[in-house]
Amino acid sequence: MTNLKQKLFNNRLFRFLKENEKTALLGRLLKENIRQYGMFMALVIIMVFFYIMTNGVSVRPLNINNIILQNAHIIVLAVGMLFVIVTGNIDLSVGSVAAFVGAMAAIFMRRLGIPWQVATMMALGIGILAGMWNGFWIAFIKIPAFIVTLGGMLIFRGLTLLVLGGQTIGPLSGGFNRISSGFLPDIFSGNGTNLHLLTLLAGLIASVLVIYSTYAKRKNRRKYNFEVLPVWIAVLVTTLILIGINLFTFTLASHRGLPNVSIILFIVIIIYVFISKKTKIGRHMYAIGGNKHAAELSGVNTRKTLFLAYTNMGMLAAISGIIYAARLNAATPKAGELFELDAIGSVFIGGASMSGGIGTVLGAVIGALVMGVINNGMSLLGLGIDWQQVVKGLVLLMAVWFDIATKNKR
Repeated sequence: MTNLKQKLFNNRLFRFLKENEKTALLGRLLKENIRQYGMFMALVIIMVFFYIMTNGVSVRPLNINNIILQNAHIIVLAVGMLFVIVTGNIDLSVGSVAAFVGAMAAIFMRRLGIPWQVATMMALGIGILAGMWNGFWIAFIKIPAFIVTLGGMLIFRGLTLLVLGGQTIGPLSGGFNRISSGFLPDIFSGNGTNLHLLTLLAGLIASVLVIYSTYAKRKNRRKYNFEVLPVWIAVLVTTLILIGINLFTFTLASHRGLPNVSIILFIVIIIYVFISKKTKIGRHMYAIGGNKHAAELSGVNTRKTLFLAYTNMGMLAAISGIIYAARLNAATPKAGELFELDAIGSVFIGGASMSGGIGTVLGAVIGALVMGVINNGMSLLGLGIDWQQVVKGLVLLMAVWFDIATKNKR
């Protein structure tokens, strides 16, 4: 009888320890993934809040399109800023570079009569040179990034005012304008419905990519004996993401479909997700942000890597400036103001760390969307730019506080 009691006690103790072990594992995995999924859930909550407050106006197809068009340039900037911030640096000049590139594109088209395709490529080259300028002083001369990019902000803003002469240049070429104002044609037109079927197809393709990416990542982690989330949590999160993607594309399909600029965003996101996860240069940028001295001892060429990070930032700032000028159909002296703050805020809101080494491309994109949805929602509620700035500042402050709080708990 005593042996039987002992055996029952041992079985209960084993089950108790096993359950505690599972609970501890689940808690640890959730804590590790809170950066990745936290802002996605926050974005959903913010959208639901404005849906209720605006009686559904915020999720109408026209307004969803407006959110994409109004924030496409910030999303592109946020992706570039992520790679600068993960190296432990910053770039304050991106708004001025975007404005200067837009101004030069307008001058090439209106004053010099250059075809818009050639003018766009020339303007893109100017942005790359601007990024190389910043990268040279930071990487090779070793002047602090804050000082170099602050100087760049003043230099390129001054050049913008100089080449424009304080005046707005526009309207621009129709083809150039369609970069931001046009929509993808439906190759399935005449299908007998009012839906843009190409957009629905894009949503299905995106869903397949999400499923494959989730499965491949989980399989890869198991291969190297890393801990993974329980299947039910992984399925739940993936299902919520798939619902969000398909609701989004269905909403757009009910209007005019995907805007042209969404193709640019898709290409940028895919390329830079790949760079951050699968390339040597991406790993080197994260290594520099994690511990620059250790990275150098490991053989990382920190100068070259920093130079490339800022060159890349200049190129994406140029793309941002082109998108913005195309949306306005003009180049203005006021273009680019506060772009750098929106980009930096998006990266931090998306889960990047101030100290570098932490952050994801998708997190930066979600951060930019959070900022955009908040701006749009407050505008629909009739709040002025003054309150919008206050709320954005508080959101950024809370994001940084969250970074510090989660770091202290690890």
